[in-house]
Amino acid sequence: VVDQWMFHSRLYAAADFVGRHDNLELVQINSFGCGVDAVTTDEVEEILTSFGKMYTLIKIDEVNNLGAVRIRLRSLLASINKRLNSKKDEKENGEYYLKRNSFTEEMKKEYIILIPQMAPIHFDFIEPILQSEGYKAKLLRECTPNTIETGLKYVNNDACYPSLLVVGQFMKALLSGEYDLDKTAVIITQTGGGCRATNYIGFIRRALKKAGMEQIPVISLSAGVEKNPGFKINYRLLKAAIHSLIYGDLFMRVVYRTRPYEKVPGSVNALHEKWKQRCIEAVKNPKTSELKQIVQGIVKDFDEIELDETIKKPRVGIVGEILVKFLPAANNYVVDLLESEGAEAVCPDMLDFFMYSAVDSVFKADHLGFKKSSKQIGKAAVWLLENFRKPMKKALKESKRFDAPPSIYTLENYAAPFVSAGNQTGEGWFLTGEMIELLHSNVPNIVCTQPFGCLPNHVVGKGVIKQLRKAYPGANIVAVDYDPGASEVNQLNRIKLMLATANENL
Repeated sequence: VVDQWMFHSRLYAAADFVGRHDNLELVQINSFGCGVDAVTTDEVEEILTSFGKMYTLIKIDEVNNLGAVRIRLRSLLASINKRLNSKKDEKENGEYYLKRNSFTEEMKKEYIILIPQMAPIHFDFIEPILQSEGYKAKLLRECTPNTIETGLKYVNNDACYPSLLVVGQFMKALLSGEYDLDKTAVIITQTGGGCRATNYIGFIRRALKKAGMEQIPVISLSAGVEKNPGFKINYRLLKAAIHSLIYGDLFMRVVYRTRPYEKVPGSVNALHEKWKQRCIEAVKNPKTSELKQIVQGIVKDFDEIELDETIKKPRVGIVGEILVKFLPAANNYVVDLLESEGAEAVCPDMLDFFMYSAVDSVFKADHLGFKKSSKQIGKAAVWLLENFRKPMKKALKESKRFDAPPSIYTLENYAAPFVSAGNQTGEGWFLTGEMIELLHSNVPNIVCTQPFGCLPNHVVGKGVIKQLRKAYPGANIVAVDYDPGASEVNQLNRIKLMLATANENL
């Protein structure tokens, strides 16, 4: 695991110390739904069991049954007595460190790299981009209820819903028999921040270990959190990735804005498919001049497609944790639901998330003792991304039907009266800024999607809704939790209640 908090450091050190002393045992107590502990519980258990000791976890909340606690403690005492009475002299070796397999340059020639589905509109471009760089990449497009069941077999249920979906996709593919396990690798993004997403890579390695597939390399797609000699991000790859984000964001804007009003059913999706194929070819050899032409062509065609403009529908923004927001399987196809219920979905851009991450370095340098150079690098990254996005913003501003995205600094200023820029875990202040930007863009109705137990979102998402309603009286916001055990009927009812209010306010 990546050790993200000082609490983790002390806890792992305690487990190691207890493991090395016969006269000590450890009981871990945590709060129900504490997502931070989802990472620690698996790790503490592995440390203790490597020394042959029993791991005892007690979850406490206001409805806890103390009888169950007594049973756990009695089980621990029975385990201690059994070990004391045992004549077994040899001890377990205490080897709990997992050897990391790097993705080497030799592997690049033969290994298939599996990519998890996280955002269908955007990820259509990832496979051709990596293939154009000489990698044998395969996007796992399917995400079904069986994917969730597979994830639950290999990931602690207290871990957040996105980690279950990511691990479930990988394990389902690897267990299918379709791939040569000695010539397959998997890749996952890794931010290095305080969110549990940084430890998805740890969850994946643990799942591989449990399934006897430890030889499979897990590639970290990150800004230097882990290094793999066989997978390197060069300028061409970076440029192609930025172009794909721009194309994906543009498609979301024009498709969602026009599809609910199309005169010919299926015409918008057909136009999307036509331009998507053109974009896939373009990202294989990214050129700025071609990006400008394609962006202008997309906006022009969607500006001219036949719509029934006499219809008035409520516009509903979708914000929240990045994977739950963009992956239909994670949010129970909320865009389809909204459109079937007579609404128009509005989803903010994915590229903004990367700019938010770059802007965070300014606060860190000013208030948290980070290097001043990191501040300049962050500002330069924002400038570069905005420069790439200029053609898209220009085309949208000149269009008849569409709006251009605002600057990331505008979102930061929107959020400032409500949350500190120091809220940088998960979506942080960016989530609050997105909601306010939607309210400023004539989108008063918002669905805030989040994994159950997502601590950052409970602060900057659900936690600010009351204050946003106070500051913006027309705000109609509903927070919806998603996890394997969540009631789909309850989610549907909450969204329909929000839509009822939205239709009244039209």
